[in-house]
Amino acid sequence: MTRNFKTIAAATVASVAILGAAATQFAPSNASPAADTPIEAPATPVTVAYPTVKPIIEWDEYTGRFEAIDRVDVRSRVSGYLTEVAFTEGQVVKKGDLLFKIDARPFEAALRLAEAEAGEAQARLRLARQQLGRTQALVSKGPVSRARYDQHLAEMNSASASVEAANARVEAARLDVEYTEVRSPITGRISDEFVSLGNLINGGAQGGTLLTTIVSMDPFHFEFTASEADYLKYVRLDQSGSRPGSRDNANPVQVKLLDEASFSHTGSMSFVDNQLDISTGTMRGRATFANPDGTFAPGMFGRLRLVGSGEYDAVMISDSAIQTDQAEKFVWVADTDDVAQRRTVELGPIIDGLRVIRGGLEGSDRVIVAGTQFVASGAKLAPAVDPTSIVAQVAAQ
Repeated sequence: MTRNFKTIAAATVASVAILGAAATQFAPSNASPAADTPIEAPATPVTVAYPTVKPIIEWDEYTGRFEAIDRVDVRSRVSGYLTEVAFTEGQVVKKGDLLFKIDARPFEAALRLAEAEAGEAQARLRLARQQLGRTQALVSKGPVSRARYDQHLAEMNSASASVEAANARVEAARLDVEYTEVRSPITGRISDEFVSLGNLINGGAQGGTLLTTIVSMDPFHFEFTASEADYLKYVRLDQSGSRPGSRDNANPVQVKLLDEASFSHTGSMSFVDNQLDISTGTMRGRATFANPDGTFAPGMFGRLRLVGSGEYDAVMISDSAIQTDQAEKFVWVADTDDVAQRRTVELGPIIDGLRVIRGGLEGSDRVIVAGTQFVASGAKLAPAVDPTSIVAQVAAQ
């Protein structure tokens, strides 16, 4: 048994020696250990696009509502019973059109009484003048004293004043009769009748019965508010000469309504308030719009955009290329060595479907627009240029 074991061991040692010799014979002469061989990662395929660079003017957007330039609360100047409503509710009335009638009989009677009193005063004045004339002729001859003359002169002056007062009462009574017909003070669209026929109307500006309202229809005001920061921006632009201020210039504005996709209505700035609202920190502004077809109505909501900058060359890219890291916005770009770089960017508004980049990019940068999920900072890239970006860049130039 010992002899067999020695034989097996000798055979095993021989086999190992043979395998080692074979490995040495067939191994390459310049082979090195695997640990010394570097492995280079393949370049990441991405699509890049050039930013669009073109001259633009920025527009700032605000929400607001339309208001009629003129709005009148219609009230009667005299009291009395309402006898007639002479308009169709909700329709357009013209300045001077008859709206309401109030029972005029008491005022007509008062007018006749005032006219009669005026006639009586005229008669007294004529008599006083005659007496004064006779007395004046006799004073110079002596039969009539100077005191009697002075008395007749005072009576004539009193009668003259009575005539003036009577004429004023006639004029007031005539106005009261005229005021029994309530007419439209402006041209505009009228509301419904707030008081029915037969009701007693209280006249006068203070506490008078509200009969209806009228609003003008063309043109219209659009009221909105801007933040203090926006107000200061406009002031600085005006001071630098980049954009004139809206307080002294009719800067162009555009508005779109609730059911509209584009800013299709054009108007101009017409007013900027003289102080900020301390409770909200906003400045009130107003624009004016023509309304020939009657589209606008008081209280209607709209979105307005106002020129927010002077013209400048803007760098613009697709919004989809912008990444977010917490509060930071960035994009990936391929540098001149086709290496990925992360660029922090400052965003502006979207204009014509592209995002304005205020800082962080130049027009010659190649922005990665596809394949960013496989990109890391410093990674080697295999960029393919989006041909549409080249066309857009050439068109912008």
